[in-house]
Amino acid sequence: MDIKVLYEDNHIIAVYKPSGVLSQGDRTGDLSIMDDVKKYLKDKYKKPGNVFLGLVHRLDKPVSGIVLFGKTSKGASRLSEQFRNHTIQKTYHGIVVGKPKENKGVIKEQVNKISFFAEGFTNKTDEELLAAIKGATKTRTAELEYQVVKSNAKYSLLKILPKTGRFHQIRIQMQQMGCPILGDTKYGNPSDPAWQNRESIALCATAITFKLATEDKVMTLEIPIPESWKSYI
Repeated sequence: MDIKVLYEDNHIIAVYKPSGVLSQGDRTGDLSIMDDVKKYLKDKYKKPGNVFLGLVHRLDKPVSGIVLFGKTSKGASRLSEQFRNHTIQKTYHGIVVGKPKENKGVIKEQVNKISFFAEGFTNKTDEELLAAIKGATKTRTAELEYQVVKSNAKYSLLKILPKTGRFHQIRIQMQQMGCPILGDTKYGNPSDPAWQNRESIALCATAITFKLATEDKVMTLEIPIPESWKSYI
């Protein structure tokens, strides 16, 4: 896969992840953006042996958008710290079915951690599952802001600013609001015929703001919404 590099320095690299591609390889053996970035770095810098690449966040497989990686342990550590401290701001755009009652708003609710992480339990043994459940009973807050950018009779384009990073948070909260993400059959949308047999949903990480690893400088990266969305909105 051709890598679209959005930013690169000695410690950090940001790339575009297409929909239908895993952020990190799993036991399925499917294509992952992390493997491709490693190959890109190995070829570009003619690195012998294994290439270090730190995964600091993920996008769901059917979601497209900007992904950050640490090229060094320092880069990965500095980015991870920013994610833990919620100083990195991510912006998403998504097409939802219908229109929210309000043109902008905040969705904030208390959720059980298990409801967001149960997906990762499916391949665990009974002992591992029990241990994971015991450690996942804490109630957490899931919060995001949204704004309607444009709307027609059937779909609405939203700008979404997550304040927390819960598992499938945007997809779940849009569905609970009554406006599921277009194409997201997992969370309530039976899908438009044009989206059937696609490994994508209408959700894209379109911007991210973060601090560089070794400079006191804030970087903002932005990409446009996918061209294919324009026929819906």
